[in-house]
Amino acid sequence: MARKNLVSLSIFLFLVVCGAGCQAQTATASGALTPEVIHRIQTEIPKIKPTSRATKRTSTRTRKTSTKTARATTRTSPEVIHRIQTEIRSKYNVPAQIDISVSEPKPSDMAAYDKLVVTFTGGSHTSTHDFLLSKDRKTLAHLETIDISQDFMSKINVKGRPVRGNQNAKVTIVNYDDFQCPFCSRMHSTLFPGLLQQYGNKVRIIYKDFPLVDIHPWAMHASVDANCLGEQNNDAYWDFADYVHGNQKAVAGHNRAEAFLNLDKVTVEQGEKHHLDAPKLQACIQKSDESAIRASMAEADKIGVDSTPTLFVNGERLSGAVPEEEMRAILDRALADAGEKSPAADAKK
Repeated sequence: MARKNLVSLSIFLFLVVCGAGCQAQTATASGALTPEVIHRIQTEIPKIKPTSRATKRTSTRTRKTSTKTARATTRTSPEVIHRIQTEIRSKYNVPAQIDISVSEPKPSDMAAYDKLVVTFTGGSHTSTHDFLLSKDRKTLAHLETIDISQDFMSKINVKGRPVRGNQNAKVTIVNYDDFQCPFCSRMHSTLFPGLLQQYGNKVRIIYKDFPLVDIHPWAMHASVDANCLGEQNNDAYWDFADYVHGNQKAVAGHNRAEAFLNLDKVTVEQGEKHHLDAPKLQACIQKSDESAIRASMAEADKIGVDSTPTLFVNGERLSGAVPEEEMRAILDRALADAGEKSPAADAKK
């Protein structure tokens, strides 16, 4: 699985138990969970292997909010800050070139914990994350809040994107893809042609651009060329995607300039094959407009995508090249949730 050069904490999850305070808050909540809200919770929570370290339960008495926020916090000693930095760097393999800074703690809404901000800086890229530090300065936790106010897929703009499968399918697969990523090539070969042949009339597959420009020098240019084809013809886009993912080494050549020439050549050939408007295609290639791709990258950053391939199946997030058998199980579950039968169930009729 290809990743950005800056470590992201979007997949970090610590189990934080806040005792009676949280229980009281939960008990006063009004209204039942609707099936839609339950589905959003299920699809928003990332599938993460549990941490090997046990998390201690902290029993606390419920206190008035005004008392909690008014209580002064204890300044963090240099020794504790150093332990925080060392533990995070060690536990999550943060590269040495990434700087970790820790803010002074402030009162939090959780009994027995203060809030602090950990900042990761690598080159021009900065990422901040809220952490919880116990009052006794012995426990650090990361609490991730998740917006479930709307369906996850509504956060992904697929307007105008080329589609494979059934345009009106109840199950949508969105893949944030990088044409130069070897793991993306593996995922592409799993989806096409096998899974498409089996599930083609029950799913729609959409690719979104997420070239990892820091480590893949020709990925952006490939996305530009692919989109130039996609503007005129859906099949031309997918034929280009099939070729590039299946021939990454040949496309790469010996250097970046050669890769660009190879990509443009493939683009022109696909244009001729599908009888596209040649002058319009050439103008698009020469313009090399990255704005739509940059917008896709910004969207991906906003929803926590930090590696390729990253797929969303009706909102359920999958990272890396998912094996075909596992992908079938995920699609069958998504179809069942949508009230549809799997291809295997249809075959038994």
